[in-house]
Amino acid sequence: MFDKVLVANRGEIAVRVMAACEELGCETVAVYSDADRNGGHVDYADVAYNVGPAPASESYLDQETIIDVAERAGADAIHPGYGFLAENADFARRVEETPDITWVGPPSDAMETLGEKTKARTVMQDAGVPVVPGTTEPVDDADEVRALGEEFGYPIAIKAEGGGGGRGMKIVRSEAEVDDALESARREGEAYFGNDSVYVEKYLEAPKHIEVQVLADRHGNVRHLGERDCSLQRRHQKVIEEAPSPALDADLRDEIGEAARQGVREAGYTNAGTVEFLVEDGEFYFMEVNTRIQVEHTVSEEVTGIDIVRWQLRVAAGEALAFAQDDVGIDGHAIEYRINAENPAADFTPTPGQLTTYRPPTSIGIRLDHAVAQGDEIGGDYDSMIGKLIVRGDDRDHCLERSKRALEHFDVDGVHTTIPFHRLMLDDGTFVAGDHTTKYLDHELEADALEAAVDRWGPAETADGDGTGSTSSEVTVEVDGKRFDVVIEDALPRTTAGSADTGGGTSGGTATTDTAEVATADAITAEMQGTILSVAVDEGDEVAAGDVVCVLEAMKMENDVVAATGGTVETVPITAGDSVDMGDTLVTLE
Repeated sequence: MFDKVLVANRGEIAVRVMAACEELGCETVAVYSDADRNGGHVDYADVAYNVGPAPASESYLDQETIIDVAERAGADAIHPGYGFLAENADFARRVEETPDITWVGPPSDAMETLGEKTKARTVMQDAGVPVVPGTTEPVDDADEVRALGEEFGYPIAIKAEGGGGGRGMKIVRSEAEVDDALESARREGEAYFGNDSVYVEKYLEAPKHIEVQVLADRHGNVRHLGERDCSLQRRHQKVIEEAPSPALDADLRDEIGEAARQGVREAGYTNAGTVEFLVEDGEFYFMEVNTRIQVEHTVSEEVTGIDIVRWQLRVAAGEALAFAQDDVGIDGHAIEYRINAENPAADFTPTPGQLTTYRPPTSIGIRLDHAVAQGDEIGGDYDSMIGKLIVRGDDRDHCLERSKRALEHFDVDGVHTTIPFHRLMLDDGTFVAGDHTTKYLDHELEADALEAAVDRWGPAETADGDGTGSTSSEVTVEVDGKRFDVVIEDALPRTTAGSADTGGGTSGGTATTDTAEVATADAITAEMQGTILSVAVDEGDEVAAGDVVCVLEAMKMENDVVAATGGTVETVPITAGDSVDMGDTLVTLE
């Protein structure tokens, strides 16, 4: 086993990996950006090293610096977690070529093969795994995409080869949408994955998203740990995941599991990974392989009793898997709720800010993976996840009931979170019945229901963009010895925490629109801190209400900024690549 492991990540996944290292007797090394000086993973590690400024491109994605830190710290292994460099085959290869340091993940060659979607589709076809109709080579121009639209029939999906989590994927419903969608998919692919190559496949309208967790060692053993249902998504981002899937019967479950095993064996894959499928009308189709640990690995651990991260380390150290496929059993049911700093009533817009209250639930059947505490700042430099609540029960009904208790006792103030959304889902007939598909949230759930949930279960206090508190406050009083929590409306303004000097941007505001737009007099201003990805207008252009004027990236999400009213563009004080703060002017109109 390794002596010292560097975890090339941050937040809850870094702590999760460090916990497994600690149990195996390995010392741990944290890396952190300027924005994460006080991060929970920094405090948890045995030693920690600063790797650069807040932007991920200058810190967590700086391959040379991270390897240099590993050598200086005396680490003999690097675990990438998920996100950042976790699926970067070039980084894996650099680690493999560094003397005395082991890459805790699949071989770089296998990552390269399966990480690019077109190559992965070819491997799976050769292994006899069904795939969604589409291309096995990158597409180069809009005319080629239009031809494929005619061949497959619209809608089609343009997908970045290195993409995942909906990033770099654009749905095209007509020939007229091809040019803009192709440009956007390429831009996101380059921005997030350093690869602007895209491919095209037929778009399934209402599938279930089913993924299979696999583990493979260097001795020819490949195991699957059952499936997870990740169908509840907003804008292709998972929000609730569970194991096992309520939608599969025993035969389909066995068929998908064996297909996943065969596919990764064909690719010469080792370590942990996830094979993702779309299931519709009783048929399943390969979608992609995630060559890393995933956010939702927790639910597989809960129902199998197998510590996946621990096995990642053991496999990387050369050990053989100590269990046969027949030894893997599914016991009970587990659901993971992603607790994100987002406002569900504003199209899940990120809401960075300070956790003025943070009291997570405890007691039987509850697991919490997090790296934050009360008073911490949720900045805008990275994704919006605060933590993950994992609930386990004897069966799905028991798990849902236990989830109600857990979420009721999860208290967060200072930022909006997804907790009201999760509580809404536990009373939603479609979700409770397990009949939801990947389209349910975006196309069927009523916005009024989300607004009512946030009004009912949202935070008592959030930070406003001007740095003052909300117009209501909560106080505790006792009447005849009985305790009451009373909300006082139109209370005097209270000063809240502003921007921490961590590169994390301003304290969060609550968005009130479906995108990042707002018009103040003649100015369109930023509703969140972020980076300008592209600018769609020039001085003198005529715009109508609803036209996109620029694209703002915040917390790894691409947001269209649109004009609330029509007019003539007077000034455009921004360019692509600029960083902006909440309230900054993006475009002015005459």
